[in-house]
Amino acid sequence: MEILLKTIVGYLKNPTCTPLERSVSEKLKLVFKTLILAFTIAFILSILISILESFGVFTMDQHATTQLFKDYSPPIIFLLVAIVAPVIEELLFRGPITWFCNNQSRFKYAFYGFTILFGYIHIFNYEFTPKILIFSPILVAPQLVLGVLLGYLRVKLGLLYAMLLHALFNATLIVPSLMFLD
Repeated sequence: MEILLKTIVGYLKNPTCTPLERSVSEKLKLVFKTLILAFTIAFILSILISILESFGVFTMDQHATTQLFKDYSPPIIFLLVAIVAPVIEELLFRGPITWFCNNQSRFKYAFYGFTILFGYIHIFNYEFTPKILIFSPILVAPQLVLGVLLGYLRVKLGLLYAMLLHALFNATLIVPSLMFLD
């Protein structure tokens, strides 16, 4: 995992539009390694976010998932979170990245721009307040990190692998919550 992290950090220093030539099984292994990395980083960031919540910056009662659980049945929630959202978000935020492959400087801006846009669109999961705005870089940090990982996989392996990682990430987060619904 340390090698993967170093590879991705190196990639961030100079993102290029160069796919990796790998077999399907090698690509799937990379997706699962990236999933573990995503959860490791998300766990660390969630501690920081929990600290903010304990200081009253926000409450999870203000988060969109709370409303989602009130409004929909578990199968619909799973469908929306683990399938629909990953497909739509990947088409919107990672799909267009390779349109910029013919111009390296534009590609870098597209990669970073779509990553930041993906992360910050998730601020709307919170009830928008001045505190939320001030702490938004921390609150959307997990999505920014995931956006980097998804962008890397999109370029290196293809859009379907980014969709797969996104779906697995979301499903792993939502399934335990769905199992404990009344």
